[in-house]
Amino acid sequence: MCVAAPLLAQDSTATDPRAVQPERPTVATHAHTVAPGYVEIETGVEGDRAGAGKRTYFAPTVTKIGLATHVQLNLITPVVFAGPGQSSGLGDVGLGVKWRILDHNAVLGDFALLPAIKFPTGSSAQGTGTGTTDVSLTAIASYDVHGVSLDLNVAYTRIGAQGANSASSAALWTTSFGVPLAGNLGWQLELFGYPTIDGSGNPSTVAVLTGPSYRISRIFNLDLGFISPIRGRQPNAIFAGAVWNLGSLMPR
Repeated sequence: MCVAAPLLAQDSTATDPRAVQPERPTVATHAHTVAPGYVEIETGVEGDRAGAGKRTYFAPTVTKIGLATHVQLNLITPVVFAGPGQSSGLGDVGLGVKWRILDHNAVLGDFALLPAIKFPTGSSAQGTGTGTTDVSLTAIASYDVHGVSLDLNVAYTRIGAQGANSASSAALWTTSFGVPLAGNLGWQLELFGYPTIDGSGNPSTVAVLTGPSYRISRIFNLDLGFISPIRGRQPNAIFAGAVWNLGSLMPR
């Protein structure tokens, strides 16, 4: 569950296809893609404090496969690890395709669209899934501002009907920065929110995410940090993750 931004907001796969490209599968992401034929694994653990001494841990793993120079397939396979009296198991599996449409645009920077679908493979009764089939579309703009990466995301999700509950809508916005500190050490800072658009009247959520990132090598990256709510129901959380570029699927 690596939530670290790359140290610089640029697609480095043109010069080095093994260059690791950390994303943020739980919150924000950047517009760049894995090189064609290459595979990258992004995984980790996040622990959420839901209140009253209740904690839930989950491991969202994203397998990224480069389909073309500007197209990447995402396979999302989360696992939920719950505490005493709670259930554990596979969460809701998802598929997405990131398509980078623009490079170095004067207004949108590196711009990509990411349509995705989430399937109800987890159990809503046991708390490992939502029980709905959801479709989403994320617009992503990435910039390099004097060595600082800036990633902007806006997402819309259509949540499928379940039982007596009719279909509804959800949205997400993020503004995230990746700042190089020294050598391969960087720091990420992100502000994100879930505005209320489903007519429920619940307060919108706004939270901050921050923590260090360290690139062990050009193919392996580590990160850790925490998430803290500013308003709304976002739980306090801690996370640690890793990203590993496995190399090419194609025989040489």
